[in-house]
Amino acid sequence: MDIPYIVHARPDTGVNNGKLGVWLFLASEVMLFGALFSTYVFLRVGASDWHTWHSEAGLSIPIGTTNTIVLITSSITMVMAWASLMMKEFGKFRLYFGLTIALALVFMLFKAIEYNAKFSHGHFPGTNNFLAIYYVLTGLHALHILGGIIVNSYLIGPGAKLWRTNAAQFTCRIEAAGLYWHFVDLVWIFLFPTLYLL
Repeated sequence: MDIPYIVHARPDTGVNNGKLGVWLFLASEVMLFGALFSTYVFLRVGASDWHTWHSEAGLSIPIGTTNTIVLITSSITMVMAWASLMMKEFGKFRLYFGLTIALALVFMLFKAIEYNAKFSHGHFPGTNNFLAIYYVLTGLHALHILGGIIVNSYLIGPGAKLWRTNAAQFTCRIEAAGLYWHFVDLVWIFLFPTLYLL
């Protein structure tokens, strides 16, 4: 069965096929991260020396806070990129979308600095349960950021040719990429206080 690409909302779902597909994908991602957050809760409740492990890990709250601001800002630039396409302003789209990618790279740079500091102090996933779940959650999140960078780089590069031939379809692709990006940002908004502050 072939499901055609459409830019208008289907009467049976209320959204177009692309957006429906992204929402279904994000539902599976919610289950994945939900399971990992549940694992974190069970490990924390069952460990008597959790606070010792947490304090020994030496997580950098300034770096975590900076990365939170960076990702929230990238969500704003993503919305501005999509809004620019809706207003048929492709130049502004490139600016805001480029800023979104740049901010994602800044996030990855800070994460690399943080990981390097952990490794240089001998804090590895096998050190204790806290560091194990820290590396799993933040590492998986970083892989999602990397995936977003790759897709967004394609959309601002070779994929942008679609704007000239089918602007509505290209705008829908950016909207779908935006939904994914907002999800990745939302995951970090939960990760930051859970791992760094509590």
